[in-house]
Amino acid sequence: MAKDVLCEVNSCTYWGPGNRCHANAIYIVNRKGKEASNSEETDCKTFVPKV
Repeated sequence: MAKDVLCEVNSCTYWGPGNRCHANAIYIVNRKGKEASNSEETDCKTFVPKV
């Protein structure tokens, strides 16, 4: 398991200083239901917008 998860999406609730993700778990899916062959074909379902 990854020790550190980095994320540059500072509009997410789980984003923290140093671009660290503070979510307890990360959920990433294939985009459009097809098998991903690169990172552009994936989506992070863990994202929760900051309010």
